Parts: sequence; structure tokens; C-alpha cells
Amino acid sequence: MPFNVPIFLTWLRIVLIPLVVGVYYLPPTWLSSVEMNWVACAVFVLAALTDWFDGFLARRWNQTSAFGAFLDPVADKLMVAAALLMLLQMGRINALVALIIIGREITISALREWMAQIGASRSVAVHQLGKIKTAAQMVAIPLLLFNGTVAWNGLRFDSRFWGTWLIYVAAVLTLWSMLYYLRRAWPQIRERGGAQM
Repeated sequence: MPFNVPIFLTWLRIVLIPLVVGVYYLPPTWLSSVEMNWVACAVFVLAALTDWFDGFLARRWNQTSAFGAFLDPVADKLMVAAALLMLLQMGRINALVALIIIGREITISALREWMAQIGASRSVAVHQLGKIKTAAQMVAIPLLLFNGTVAWNGLRFDSRFWGTWLIYVAAVLTLWSMLYYLRRAWPQIRERGGAQM
């Protein structure tokens, strides 16, 4: 198993996942609910930053590897799923939204693995639509974890309102991007599925 700075950052992201969840299970005498939200939000943002840095450094230092390419999306999906399940448990997101986002990740991961096995992985390579979806959910989740209002110079920013709005945008983009990838893979699905019938 190769080990370098980008892979270390990916492992760090996986290690941070239990902290996002665990902070909400601390005794109430340790942290107030507001402080728990602050800590969970900060840890999630830190984990999200490692996602950007590991890819940047891997390309910059030419330290890309097959293991890193496997581990990075696994870490991303675990991080998002864990945060969504916590938000669902706390009543900050709709169950349908969590199901759409997590279900899409499972579906597209399986599709990409199958397409790679048949040598057609380029058909379902990451598209700009998927990147926009990821950006929307990676902004929405920390806003929903923070779950508060910030006032500055007479302006008020309600993170729950904007986080809720963005997570619905992410859910719509999630469905759209899933349909895009399935449409790209459809010729192979039809050909291989027909051959097995």
C-alpha cells in the first residue's frame, strides 16, 4: 500500500468522520448544543479541505496512485453519508433528501465499477454537473451542522435557511447527474443486459 502526503490527508479525512458524529454524543456538561454545532461544522470543513488538498498535492507532486484513486471517493462518500445521517437524526434534513444523495452515490459507484470492469470507464468519468452537485452539498452540510444565525454590521445570516435551500439544490443536481451518468452508460447496459437475457 503506497503512503504519501495526499494519501495521509485522505486517511485523515476518514479519521475525522467519527469526530463529526461523536461530538453530538458528548455529555451535555462538556459542550452546549451550540458549541457542538460549532465543532461539528469546523471538523467537517477541515475534512472537506483535506479533500481539495489531497487531489491538488497528488497532481502537483505527481503522487497519484491507484490506491489513492480508490480511497479518495470512498472517504468522500463516508464523510457525506455520516453527516447526512446525523442531520437526519437531528431533524435538519428531509429523509427523502438523504436517501436521494446517499442512494445516488451507491448507484454511481457501482455503475463506475461495472463500467471499469468492461473497459468503458471513460463513459462515466466525472462531469462538471457532478462537480457542481458536490460543491452544493459540501457548502450545504456545514451550514446545516452550524444551524445558527450570524449577525454582522446589522446583517443576519441564517445558516439553516441557506443550508436547507442548498441541500435541496444538491438533491435536484444529484438526480440530474445520476440520470446523466446512466444515460451515458445506457448503450453498454442495453448491450450487456441483452446479451445475458
